[in-house]
Amino acid sequence: MNPSLSIALVASFIAVSCALLGAFLVLRKMTMVGDAISHAVLPGIAIAYWLSQSRASLGMFLGAAIVGVGATIIIELLRKKLRVQSDASIGMTFTTLFALGVVLITFWSDSVDLDQECVLYGEIAFVPFNLWIINGSSYGPIALWSSGILFLVVLAYIIIGYKGLKMTSFNEDYAMVLGISAGLWNLSLMSMVSLATVVSFESVGAILVVALLVAPAASAYLLVRKLKPLLILSAVFGLLGAFGGYGLSRLLQTSIAGSITTVLGILFLFSLAIQTITNKKSVHALEI
Repeated sequence: MNPSLSIALVASFIAVSCALLGAFLVLRKMTMVGDAISHAVLPGIAIAYWLSQSRASLGMFLGAAIVGVGATIIIELLRKKLRVQSDASIGMTFTTLFALGVVLITFWSDSVDLDQECVLYGEIAFVPFNLWIINGSSYGPIALWSSGILFLVVLAYIIIGYKGLKMTSFNEDYAMVLGISAGLWNLSLMSMVSLATVVSFESVGAILVVALLVAPAASAYLLVRKLKPLLILSAVFGLLGAFGGYGLSRLLQTSIAGSITTVLGILFLFSLAIQTITNKKSVHALEI
């Protein structure tokens, strides 16, 4: 497969997956939770890697998912039980777990081939060189398979859980009256964010994952009023950011991740300008 095509496809799969999940984070006013989880999974990744001495995705995912869900539970306990302000609970949880992960990686740096920059920045340009080889036959880049599977899993999750996610995102109390567990859907969403983070971190890094979780959905939120158009437009903005950013990086010979984030920022400013000119209101009601 052409290296440029594989890089573009990996970026697109990850961008759309994160954008779809990010739409629900934006609706729940939990974008900083996505930021916290994408960084808080670092100690889970470090511990899983140290125990297995392998970059196998399953071990990485389990470690990241456990810590990601744990971070969500800690934030909720601090906010609801101990009445710590929401932003303070997110900030303390995020910084503490992230710092712990950095300490663990530094402490184990002699025995574990993993470092903070690998997790934070990634390097999507190396995707074509890490191939899935079985019995001497190459089946393409590993990241292409993992990001493609991630996209299918996220898509299936949203289709199957659309009603629960919709109701709990707009009105948790009403959802509970209907017998929908807000806590369960919240944990499932955070688990999916953890999955997206750990699948994506080696290719694009945690920092770009944060941008992809927030920027496409935030841009779409300014322009549409219903949930389904919000999801579709978020995915479109994610694709535009991925392809546009990759094209910009080729043109300027600069960082792919930085170029994608720059294009996403431009798209947000463009959406903000349209919203200001048309005085269009953001999403405000359930789509019945």
